[in-house]
Amino acid sequence: MSFNELQNSFQLATEIGQRLARLRLSRNITQEFLAKSSGISPRTLRRMEAGQPVGLENFLRVAITLKLADGLLAAVPSYDVRPMERVERRRKERLRARPGRADPQPPSWSWE
Repeated sequence: MSFNELQNSFQLATEIGQRLARLRLSRNITQEFLAKSSGISPRTLRRMEAGQPVGLENFLRVAITLKLADGLLAAVPSYDVRPMERVERRRKERLRARPGRADPQPPSWSWE
């Protein structure tokens, strides 16, 4: 299933849960053992594998136990400021995002 096919968070959570379940089964690990090793309850793991909402901390605990942390970090690339941007900003890195400028509004009157 491609990323474009996973257009909403529910579909994405369901796909991730199914993948975690398949990975767990391929390694011949029970839900109870994985849950205990991760420090979460078996019910939380069942919910995760079913694609239901669970906390990020719980997901990360399972991912670390399954040794998936490197893959997660690769999925979210590190952003380093390019040297020219640092010079242009006088060595200051961006700390906040600012919304783009709105397009100027056309005049409310016309010559008609």
